[in-house]
Amino acid sequence: MTRPRTDLFDGGGATGRLMAELDWADTPLGAVSDWPQSLRSAVRMVLSSRYPMLLLWGDRLSQLYNDAYSALIGDKHPGALGDDVRVTLAEGWDVLAPLIERAMATGVASWVPALQLLLERAGYREEAYFSVSHAPARDDDGRTVGVLTVCSEVTEQVVGERRLRLLRDLSLRGDGRTVDVDATCARLIDAIGGHPLDVPFAAIYLRDGGTLRRIAHAGGDARDATITGSLPTVVDLADPGPTARAWGLPDAAAGRPTDVTGLDGRLSLPAGPWGDPARAALALPLPSGAEDQPLGVLLVGVSPNRSLDEAYRSFYQLLTQQVSTAVRNAQEYERERRRAETLAELDRVKTTFFTNVSHEFRTPLTLMLGPLADALADTAAPLTPPQRERVETAWRSATRLLTLVNSLLTFSSLEAGRARSDAHEVDLPALTAELASVFRAAVERAGLTLDVDCPPLPHPVTVDPVNWERIVTNLLSNALKYTFIGGIRVAVDADHDEVRLTVADTGIGIAEADLPKLFERFHRVQGARSRSHEGTGIGLALVNELARLEGGEVRVTSQVGAGTTFTVALPWSAARRAATTGPSPEGRGDAARAAVQEATGWLTDPAGDIAEAAPAPGPAADELAGARILLADDNSDMRAYLSRLLAAQGWRVRSVTDGRQALDAIHRELPDLVLTDVMMPVLDGFDLVRRLRADPATRSLPVLVLSARAGEEASVAGLSLGADDYLVKPFAAAELIARIRTAIRRARTEVPGDAAPRRPPPATRRRPPPPDPRRSRSSPVRARPSRIA
Repeated sequence: MTRPRTDLFDGGGATGRLMAELDWADTPLGAVSDWPQSLRSAVRMVLSSRYPMLLLWGDRLSQLYNDAYSALIGDKHPGALGDDVRVTLAEGWDVLAPLIERAMATGVASWVPALQLLLERAGYREEAYFSVSHAPARDDDGRTVGVLTVCSEVTEQVVGERRLRLLRDLSLRGDGRTVDVDATCARLIDAIGGHPLDVPFAAIYLRDGGTLRRIAHAGGDARDATITGSLPTVVDLADPGPTARAWGLPDAAAGRPTDVTGLDGRLSLPAGPWGDPARAALALPLPSGAEDQPLGVLLVGVSPNRSLDEAYRSFYQLLTQQVSTAVRNAQEYERERRRAETLAELDRVKTTFFTNVSHEFRTPLTLMLGPLADALADTAAPLTPPQRERVETAWRSATRLLTLVNSLLTFSSLEAGRARSDAHEVDLPALTAELASVFRAAVERAGLTLDVDCPPLPHPVTVDPVNWERIVTNLLSNALKYTFIGGIRVAVDADHDEVRLTVADTGIGIAEADLPKLFERFHRVQGARSRSHEGTGIGLALVNELARLEGGEVRVTSQVGAGTTFTVALPWSAARRAATTGPSPEGRGDAARAAVQEATGWLTDPAGDIAEAAPAPGPAADELAGARILLADDNSDMRAYLSRLLAAQGWRVRSVTDGRQALDAIHRELPDLVLTDVMMPVLDGFDLVRRLRADPATRSLPVLVLSARAGEEASVAGLSLGADDYLVKPFAAAELIARIRTAIRRARTEVPGDAAPRRPPPATRRRPPPPDPRRSRSSPVRARPSRIA
């Protein structure tokens, strides 16, 4: 039968051409020539639009649509043309019917964004989303005889946003900084379980040596064993077994992503919006730093209502990376936590060790200080001047050792939480002024001024006087150590809120970068100029901890080259607390006097001291008589002792306090040997050796290094820089003398013509002046070696 041609479908594209060729007479709409004008107009509007449009007309809801709509219904086109929409979209009619019937019954248009619709347009039950408008379609008499549908598919947007929400939830719940690995995995799976439309089920397996261990899973009813009964708990990667292989776990653990199919034959798990059975899954490696050894495996189900296309696979790759990152963070956090716990335990053991050893030191120190003090105070059998000088040196060193022991005990007690404040009501300004006065002589000897401003306070203050003495003493010692011009100011004042102790100096100052670490134990400002490099490095840390123990805090302001101000602030709530009953502790000022005694040793003539040579022991002077020794050490007692010891060998000794003074002295007069300590201010011993070896004039000058740093590593460091010898304190006097003799003799017997001779030519070398018989000489050292700290 030849169908009459019409221009109604012209310009309708491919769908218009199909409609033109369709025998409409065999459809409920009848021949095109019999169509009312209203239908013709509606068809022209639909075909001319580039937007997806569907026209339903008549009691049979016959379909007429355009090219854009034909793409939305997939393989149902072109069979749907002229057919009943209730047949074409039967799987989704329960959703569409109310909207269409309402539009026809009421004559009112509707708009539904992101309408979820089940479609079978690609061979499977597909989850799709459309934004849809249904408007009544009227005939020539104005009666509603159909529906005009305008729609657009928003499936990709809806599904994409849903998947992004899952990835966001993973980032929020996968924070492994506050939980362990298992808890992190449980939180990740909990987040994944909240999005079953995209991930019907999931399980996280982590590698544990040669096995995979299932850490967490989600899917189905949490009370149902559907998933747990199907998935292995532990997989031996050497012999995984058929179940693990069927799930693709061994391959994924080896770094190979695996598609798992045919699940509906062994797993009954409803999935997707309509409860269809899950049929496929992916076993994905969790990436780690090593490509061939993943952290584990993420096993995820695939929705039966979404095609496993490139976008779906990309989503799972992002999901895998997110899970991997969270697990790695949790593992790193666990490692850091275990490391911190180990370090804390080591620190506790070390603190206990220091405490025990420090307590053990007190007995021998008592047995040293007691007899030494008795010998110095004995008028019945007074010491000779040389012996008194030796005993005084030993007594000062033992006193300093006791101070160090007390500081370590106090600090270890603070760290262990055993320290307490034995608070008494005190006149804080008077106590502070008294402690500061102990330092006055030392401060003025250093050429500095000491300004003490401690007026009376409106109320008495309750503090532990021993702790307060340690605070004031450490701050004043620190100020004296780093101040070379100007002065030190000590002040006590108060306002309505707090009582303040201020110790300000005009010293070298502290760089801003070092201020945050200033109160850390053992922290030293590198390269800072100071009067001495001695000390434990816990003084300011002790001040900070003691201030906290008293209920206050320490503040510091500083400017490089202008000075530093420390402020210890006690709120009145702490400064007026209840006092401890019982007598005040004895020994007030002992810590301050010990600190002053130590500080006095820093205050020496910067030009250096010279010890004249004494007559060498034996029947005749040896060939080394008159040798010149330059001694560099920042400890005054050590300089005095070594000067006496070496001068007794017939050597002339010049002593200086740091490496910079040593360089200046060497440039003025070249010695036969340099004897240097390592730990010194301004320029330490290693830097001194480094500079001497870099200068052709001093490259062959013998250098012997003394150090309290024991161990092979320290000696190798010194010798590798070019030192001729390295001797660890404490040392035997005879050993030191023997090493000095060997070094000088070796230098003098080297083959002439070396690039850098050990000794300058006689014409350029200054001769030492003859000994002055008026100067006192130290007694010769006995042959029996003595151990010297």
